[in-house]
Amino acid sequence: MDNDSPNSGSTDPVPLPELTAEEQARYARHLILPEVGMEGQQRLKAAKVLCVGTGGLGSPLTFYLAAAGVGTLGLVDFDVVDASNLQRQILHSTRDIGRSKLDSAAEKLTALNPALRMVKHETMLTSANAFDILKDYDVVADGTDNFPTRYLVNDACVLLSKPNVYGAIFRFEGQASVFATAGGPCYRCLYPEPPPPGMVPNCAEGGVLGILPGLVGVIQATEVIKLILGKGSPLIGRLLLVDALNMRFRELKLRRNPECPVCGEHPTIKELMDYQQFCGIPPKAKEVNGTMNGIPQISVMELKQRREAGEEVFLLDVREPFEYQIAQIGGTLIPMNDVPQRMAEIPRDRDVVVQCKSGGRSQRVAEFLHQAGYTQVKNLAGGILAWSDQIDPKVPKY
Repeated sequence: MDNDSPNSGSTDPVPLPELTAEEQARYARHLILPEVGMEGQQRLKAAKVLCVGTGGLGSPLTFYLAAAGVGTLGLVDFDVVDASNLQRQILHSTRDIGRSKLDSAAEKLTALNPALRMVKHETMLTSANAFDILKDYDVVADGTDNFPTRYLVNDACVLLSKPNVYGAIFRFEGQASVFATAGGPCYRCLYPEPPPPGMVPNCAEGGVLGILPGLVGVIQATEVIKLILGKGSPLIGRLLLVDALNMRFRELKLRRNPECPVCGEHPTIKELMDYQQFCGIPPKAKEVNGTMNGIPQISVMELKQRREAGEEVFLLDVREPFEYQIAQIGGTLIPMNDVPQRMAEIPRDRDVVVQCKSGGRSQRVAEFLHQAGYTQVKNLAGGILAWSDQIDPKVPKY
């Protein structure tokens, strides 16, 4: 990118790459736009964009950036394609299930644009590697789905003076903005503190309309291209809110917080931190002698055997009612947030096995019940998904 690019510290013009005859034919519809033209397309070819995540947001985001002629795309992901991804992650197909998301994405993107230079970072973005990964890119696009990584991307972008094109989705709602530009706000100006752990369910727990990441991801791609071209009015100092269910778009004004600890007048954050700890997420508990954080773990096979033997096990399902309609293995349904008010329905004189989709929410509820005096509470390791995998494949996975 040349010296007119956002947040560039260079004072000398950087030569722009020439477009080949084939590229001029490919980008003809861009070239006839006065706001793009030959120079703008050359800027796109010279640009290096890092996309963190190749899932719901990363799929449309990277697809349109590749189509637009962005010369170098870096991808950060370490996940594999799961069947439940395909409802919204359009870069991947049924035949990619079980395959590395990076390999799947790179194949589709280079098929669309063979001239694209792909850089694959098959790793989790962490405080230890973020600077090394981000430093060579002009713009960073955040397609992550968790708070620790959002704060990490934000802080790294501010400290490296890289624009952060932000997007987030949940159920039917999304939001987008551009953070970490000179004089503009950052993600911490909008959200100084993360929500308490467990208060905001993720997409796996709360669901997401499959089309929504397409809407928000395309908005992110648009903002990236505008930043590269230096045209239009980017979403700097503005938070765009998307309500897909009612198809409404609203905008909130954002200002840089002069007291912000990372981008304010007197910043106190000058290096990256432990973002799991910052977000109040304890280190992942390890199972020791069949227990986790003091809660005995019971396998789906053991539960099956105990039920077949006629043992009186109270199976507590802490998922949401709509999840129960999709798949269930019996038990009493008391959604996680209702447990404190409905403890009278949970017996104290026999084994209580708590179960959810995959074992996370049920572990938290089991710990809560244990603290409340329940001495025979256990967690169903792997939850409904493990039951479907190991006991009864007719139980739907979602």
